[in-house]
Amino acid sequence: MARVGVVLSGCGVYDGAEIHEAVFTMLALDEAGAEYVFLAPDVEQMHVVDHARGDVAGGEQRNVLVEAARIARGKVVEISQAGELDALVFPGGFGVAKNLCDFAVKGADCTVRPDVARLVLAMKAARKPLGFACIAPAMAAAIFRDAGVRGVQLTVGAADDGAVAALTAMGAEHVARAVDEIVVDVAHRVVSTPAYMYGDARPHLVRAGLKKMVDAVLALV
Repeated sequence: MARVGVVLSGCGVYDGAEIHEAVFTMLALDEAGAEYVFLAPDVEQMHVVDHARGDVAGGEQRNVLVEAARIARGKVVEISQAGELDALVFPGGFGVAKNLCDFAVKGADCTVRPDVARLVLAMKAARKPLGFACIAPAMAAAIFRDAGVRGVQLTVGAADDGAVAALTAMGAEHVARAVDEIVVDVAHRVVSTPAYMYGDARPHLVRAGLKKMVDAVLALV
């Protein structure tokens, strides 16, 4: 049975992990008979967003791991304690671009949390597959750029020209895909899907793309 790490960036689309994407990813892993372990860094969020209003909630602060535990039903492991994994996947959400890296602020000039980058690069060095959904491919592009890896095929769909341009600027090869499609870079053992980069996407299509991503990742184990 494959053991797959699922890295969460908090809880909630605007300041953490995208909950639908996290749940759909977990469901696809479970359906495939894989073991999944939720991972998150034990750090404070960039900020807290009132999801009803869409505004930053001044004076509030939350912890990424504590918030991720809401999705994980309490069973979440600090990312540096991940243990042996056969694959690693990242659901999206603005938390990826705010808490795991600073892409939301710096775009193509972003940096990635060292613990996150280390785990991704360790998996890649071991030829273990990686999956990235929604905005997470932007973080992946930054990690690979900083490691001197160019030309990794990734997708953030075709709905956000700025994100596409940033991936290209960071040395990735962007491939446009629909919400329910994936890109599989066999050489680099990387799979990606746009998910809610298409903001008005129907959930069953997001689910379809994430299932394809998970199945493709597992096929590379």
